[in-house]
Amino acid sequence: MNWLNLVGISVGLAMDAFAVSLAVGLVLAKVTPRHAFRMAFHFGLFQFLMPILGWLLGRDTAAIVAAFDHWLVFGLLGFVGGKMLCEAGERREFDPAKDPTRGLSLVTLSIATSLDALAIGLSMAFIGVSVWFPSVLIGLVACALSAVGIVLGSRIGPRWGPWAERLGGAVLILIGLKILVSHLAAS
Repeated sequence: MNWLNLVGISVGLAMDAFAVSLAVGLVLAKVTPRHAFRMAFHFGLFQFLMPILGWLLGRDTAAIVAAFDHWLVFGLLGFVGGKMLCEAGERREFDPAKDPTRGLSLVTLSIATSLDALAIGLSMAFIGVSVWFPSVLIGLVACALSAVGIVLGSRIGPRWGPWAERLGGAVLILIGLKILVSHLAAS
């Protein structure tokens, strides 16, 4: 997997976390450095761990699906990207009386925004790519964009969140298509 694909996947996966962070920044009365740290740390940690979990699940089944793995990778990336495109316009509302950067709310948001990364880890196992460096990059990008998102959310409003998520979905679909075409051309 080349650098351009890896960066594209990292940014694409981080768009959910960015959009949710943006929405959280909108509902908090005042975003403090503590809010930004908690959101960025948890989103980055979960985005780092989920590809590893997906890869561990997929590496044992990779030999079984080797004949059609490129179709499976395309399907997974297409599904994740399509889901992001469909959900991009949905409103994400939080109860302003609760702090979504704490407790069960934060864990739930962390899991919800990182499930896509699980599918990416599964895809990496199917195409025989090491997951360790990509997971670190995915986690760092999610961490950084989450911190930026919560701060921006408190400043600019909901205008850019859906567009960022649409861009991330489109990037994932294009990467899946590229993998499919390259495998079919090599056959």
